[in-house]
Amino acid sequence: MNHGGDTPQHPPRVVITGAGWVTPLGHSVAQTWEALIAGRSGVGKITRFDAATFKTNFAAEVKGFTLADHVPEAIAREHHSAGLNAQFALAAAKQALEQAGIDVQAPNAPGAAAHGASAAAHGASAAAHGASAATHAASAAAHAPGAAAHAAAAATKAGNRPSINPRRFGLYLGSGEGSLDFPNYAHSHIAGWDDAARKVDGKKWAAAAMATMSPIREIEQEANMTLSHVAWAFGCRGPASNCLTACAASIQAIGEAYELLRRGDADVMLAGGAHTMVHPLGVTGFIRLTALSARSDDFASVPRPFDATRDGFVMGEGAGIIVMETLEHALGRGVRPENILAEVRGYGSSADAFRITDMHPQGEGPAAAMRSALAQAGIDPRSVGPDGRPGVQWISAHGTGTKENDKIETAAIKSVFGELAPKIPISSIKSMLGHLIAAAGVSNVIASMMSIRTGLVPPTINLRTPDAGLDLDYVPNVVRDARATGGIDACLCNAYGFGGQNDCVVIGRFVP
Repeated sequence: MNHGGDTPQHPPRVVITGAGWVTPLGHSVAQTWEALIAGRSGVGKITRFDAATFKTNFAAEVKGFTLADHVPEAIAREHHSAGLNAQFALAAAKQALEQAGIDVQAPNAPGAAAHGASAAAHGASAAAHGASAATHAASAAAHAPGAAAHAAAAATKAGNRPSINPRRFGLYLGSGEGSLDFPNYAHSHIAGWDDAARKVDGKKWAAAAMATMSPIREIEQEANMTLSHVAWAFGCRGPASNCLTACAASIQAIGEAYELLRRGDADVMLAGGAHTMVHPLGVTGFIRLTALSARSDDFASVPRPFDATRDGFVMGEGAGIIVMETLEHALGRGVRPENILAEVRGYGSSADAFRITDMHPQGEGPAAAMRSALAQAGIDPRSVGPDGRPGVQWISAHGTGTKENDKIETAAIKSVFGELAPKIPISSIKSMLGHLIAAAGVSNVIASMMSIRTGLVPPTINLRTPDAGLDLDYVPNVVRDARATGGIDACLCNAYGFGGQNDCVVIGRFVP
């Protein structure tokens, strides 16, 4: 149901009002962005398990993370058994909601019932400041146009943030499965092995598994559990979905959340993704697919997106969550225009329908997704604007560092932008973050948001040796300052997944 003056012909604008990030380069947007523009790498030896005998024994791990450092004590206690990917998401969601000014522990706000003690304490604090908040609200109503928005802003400033309707507060994540309880799983296999028969004895295996394996750990492997933890912690009682379309998942989640908001099914959506595959089976699987870089003797110089010597991606992990809401709703609850981080302007999705792990060699699927996102954003990829610049000023590339992806993504960009392709900066933050798998796409979106806010374009590090045919502007090794040439007003974010999923979004500067 549509709750405003917008119509299907003129759907509501969708803006980003908060963002949270937990990555191998930091536990916040500020820390991660500072590292990205400095060209720092998050890659190191694997510490999560003993990978000494693995062909690839390095990854980009989140370092020094403890959930209790990022969320209130009640949430940390209630979610102590959550998988690591869900913990990353809880921390990122808390950051995003805090920046958006949505207090999920205030009385009558989403999540209040789940956090009774904390909500009561917050309520007492709000009551203590009630007279001040009322005075500011009354003054705003008496002396200014748009009294409701001013009253909401005054209440927020006073510490009594306006609540939101939990049934119109949704959640769409592209989050991966949790980590397998590998030590106990392996122990059960060893305990059940019948050497004389050269096979596993099912009864012995079951006895060992029942004695050692945790039912909670088994449940936490399910891909929906991250969504369940976040919804429970923060009171998201509106539309709720999780997709796991491989490396395209969190861009798809953002795009689908965008469409939910545009058609009036929600007022506010948390969107993004979380994943960790830094565990024995995850790393083994990608080694067997020959997708990971094998430079264990020189891991500081990988991955190498768009470089002639690239040999695969580096496994990463983490989470990114953004708060998306209709512009009307954001302004109505008192968000100031200057505090709106960016606007989501377009979304495109396609499938290669080609092979399980290979991209279409001509990049037809990625090109189709890019064209769809640009068309919805009203951007002609082959025309320049009144300022003489292309319609997007940065492409945050999928850029994995595999031979296949970087060649095909380059070809797809050329097919979409034509003669303008060489004039658009393109870079891969995976060169520093590693590949966050399901959380990779939202990372591109948050980086694009920060590029728009700062006018800086992160580099593609480790790019030393040009590759024939890969001749676009990949922003090699050093941050690009675009402020002198007009800044960054729009970015195209790409995410492509095994199985042929292709998803893209256009993120733009918010202009009232």
